[in-house]
Formats: sequence, structure tokens, C-alpha cells
Amino acid sequence: MQETDINKNESLPDADDKKKVLIFVVCYNAEKWIESVLDRIPNDVLENKNFSTEILVIDDQSPDRTFYAAEDYARRRPEIKINVLYNPKNQGYGGNQKIGYCYALRKGFDAVVLLHGDGQYAPEYLGQMIQPILDEEADAVFGSRMIHRLDALKGRMPLYKWIGNQLITWTQNRIMKSRLSEFHSGYRAYNTKTLASIPFEHNSNYFDFDTDIIIQLLDTKKRIKEIPIPTYYGNEICRVNGIKYAIRIICSCILSRVIRLGIYYHPKFDYQLTPISTYQAKLGYPSSHQFALSRVTPSATVLDVGCGSGLMAEHLANKDVKTISIDKEVSEKARQASLKWLEVDVEQYDFSDDFGDVDYILLLDIIEHLKSPERFLRILRDRYSRSSPEFIITTANIGFFIIRSGLLFGSFNYGRRGILDMDHSRLFTFSTLRRTLELCGYELLSKKGIPAPFPLAIGDGWLARFLLQINRFFIFFSKSLFSYQIAVTARPLPTLEHLLKDAHEAKEQKLSDPTLPKG
Repeated sequence: MQETDINKNESLPDADDKKKVLIFVVCYNAEKWIESVLDRIPNDVLENKNFSTEILVIDDQSPDRTFYAAEDYARRRPEIKINVLYNPKNQGYGGNQKIGYCYALRKGFDAVVLLHGDGQYAPEYLGQMIQPILDEEADAVFGSRMIHRLDALKGRMPLYKWIGNQLITWTQNRIMKSRLSEFHSGYRAYNTKTLASIPFEHNSNYFDFDTDIIIQLLDTKKRIKEIPIPTYYGNEICRVNGIKYAIRIICSCILSRVIRLGIYYHPKFDYQLTPISTYQAKLGYPSSHQFALSRVTPSATVLDVGCGSGLMAEHLANKDVKTISIDKEVSEKARQASLKWLEVDVEQYDFSDDFGDVDYILLLDIIEHLKSPERFLRILRDRYSRSSPEFIITTANIGFFIIRSGLLFGSFNYGRRGILDMDHSRLFTFSTLRRTLELCGYELLSKKGIPAPFPLAIGDGWLARFLLQINRFFIFFSKSLFSYQIAVTARPLPTLEHLLKDAHEAKEQKLSDPTLPKG
């Protein structure tokens, strides 16, 4: 057994202060190896003055006697705390891990180490896996066979696997912008607080579970430490379909990046417990915010309905524009930048307050959040049709080619942001938005396609700017297909009440005209 430095600390914690470590052994058809694996766990890990250790073995419905072999070992070693469980239905490699990590969280462990029951990973290195977690130096520790790459070949790793491991890891590092020496080791230790902070329960039940959890760790900026471990390939049976595995892990990496663009959704890469309530400014490139800012003339008066964080009021103030901000919650920034502000539920508000004459009304990314945008638009028309301000309206385009492509294959996924934002109640195309405005009594003045906000999604660099230009090029040929957002300007047509009032006023003017013929 390899000795570790775990016991070098001379202070002896109280039993209640000891941290708890779970050694989690996943098994499938491991009858030949399970006893040896358990027997090789170092004594200084099993009996340590700084932490307590429990072993959890979960047999994933093995057709051999793996469960009985592990249970027999536990009976013969009563001094070791060993719990042997059996899945009545096979859960898969990833599914089995989920159960073990759930056990670790429910039982209040501080760290959990994943060990394979077939002996492929050396139990002698458990101490080195555990200690960085307990010392709070890392949130996850990976045993890597590729830190010293040639040693993997000496450990009888087949050449094709050695090459494939490095090629796929290189590809994944490029996609994820990471620098791991290996993505594919199954020897891992985790801080249980880290596990509790990521949605691992939504990960794959197949062997790509390990890639999913790496992506989650990288996305949430967790600290990963790699340590070198020996490679051992014996006569165990490989149950991984290499091609299937490679396709799935690359797809997971790409999927995680696509989700950042807001054009797809999967809960395993959703790290927020509450819906996104604030929006970032999209200025300095073709966007809904830039469209509105460019459209408003200096020194105008603007009614910003659904002002959000107040980013528009702040930038409009630089053009000497007077802004009236309305939203359910008006931020301090919006209050300071606005001439007036009002906190109301815009969907229930009747707009009866007198804000004076306004030149523009901004409805930026708001009508898709309303249960009845038609009622909302009619109320605004009734209130403002006489003064006829210009309405600047932006909304997501459900006809965007990515969404259409997904529908072609039966996919329709809501997400945290983007076209299929979970908060969206209504969805529009260019034609349905035009029809909605016309039916609600508005005259459409102009329409424009807005490209996807690549600078917001991937950073404002050359690649984002290049993609913006490509997107704008395609919008030129088809707004309905390639626009990420729709931007229109419109004016409310006079209502019958206003037309009748105008007729009465015109009559009075005619009658009071001294040049009008008498008799």
C-alpha cells in the first residue's frame, strides 16, 4: 500500500468535528475484483484521526455475484463501515453515480471519492484524492493518467485508446476553453457542497456522465485539481462503445456552449435557481437597445414601459432625452436617470396618469411577457392616439432559423433567456406582429431584423463581430428566417372616440370662423 501524509497533523479533532469521507465504489460484474479493491484501500484512510470514512458499494444489477462478494467482505470486516446496496434495475454508469452522490448528500458527508470496483484505478491513491478536498484546496480532484502520457502505455492502455483519449481531450479543451490533461478518468473526488451546487441529477445515465459533470464544474468556475495516477488495464471487460461515447461527449460540450447563446435549453447546464430578472445592455452593435437608442431624437420625451434596470434611461439621458420609466419594480438607477417613474404592473395599468406629451413610447422586449399584448396595445392606443407618439417595439422572432430547425426535428426547448425565454407568454414572427398591431389599430411605419447578440453571448471580440456581419448578411435576404429579434416602429391610429371629438372640435372652429358664409 502507498503511504500518504494524511496523518501528519498532530492535533486530534473531537469526533463531532471530524469531517466525513465517503468512498463510493461503483460495480457491475466486478465479482472477480471487488474484494481485492476493497482490501487495497489504505488503513490510514479507513482509520484516520482527522476524518471518518465510510465505504458505499452499489452493485448495478450485476448478473454475477458481485453483490454477495461485497456483502461477504463487509461481514468479514466488521471494523470497517461498509454499506452494500443493490439496484433492482440497472441504472447505467451515470445513473449509479447519481444514487451514490445522493447518498453522500443525504448523509452529510464532506467529501466523496468515486472508485471503480474492477480495479482499474488504484485505491492506494485515495489519500491523495481526498486531502485537497478536506484542505479546501480544490472543489474536485481528478486522477489523471495523461499528466505523464507515456506511463499510460506502460500501464497497457491500448494504443488506439491512448490516441483517442488525447484527441478527444484536446477537442473538449478547445470547446470548453479549459486545460485539463484528461477528461476521461473515472477516478474522482468531490466536495459534496460542490455537488449540491450543480444539477448533476439531470446528467446522462451513460458513460458521458463524467463529461457532463466536468462541464458543470467548469461552467460554475469550480477549482479542479489533477494528480497523476498509474494506468492499469487488466482482463476487465470494457463496456464502453467508443464511437457512441465520443459522439455523446463532444455533443455535450457543444450543447453547453449553444445554451449560452440562449437558443437551446437543458436543465443539466442550468445553474440558476431563479429566473433571470435583469437584462444587460446591448449597445455598440446591431441590437434592440441600439435600434431604440438610435431612433430617439435628442431632447425628446420618452415613455419607457417595462424599463427594467433602467439601462435605456441612463443612455437616453446622454442625448438630453427626458424619460418616464414604468415597471413593476423600478431600479434606483432608473429613478435617478428618469424625469418621472412609476411602479405598477403594466399589464393591469390603465395609463390614466397624465405624464404630458410624449414623443416616443418604448416597448422593448416586453410584449412577449404579457398574457394579453392585444389588450395592452389597445389601452395604449386609447390613451395616446390623439397625440400619436412613435412606438418603438422589439420582440423575439420565433421564426429564427435555429428554432425552425429544431421544430423540424420535433424540438421546442424553453430556456433562461433568448427567444424561448421561460418568462415568455407570447411568441411572434414578423407577420404575426404586424397583424397584431394592425388589428389593435396601429399603422406600421418600419420593420427591421436584429441579429443574434453574439457579443453578449461569447464576448465582444472579433469572432462575435464576424458572426454579427454574417447574420446581417443573411437578414438582408430573409428577415423572417434569419432575424433573431424583430424591431418595428408604429403609430396608433385615431380611435372612433377621438375622431368624434375631432369632428366636434372642427365644427366649433368652422362656426367661429369669421369668414364663414352666414345665412
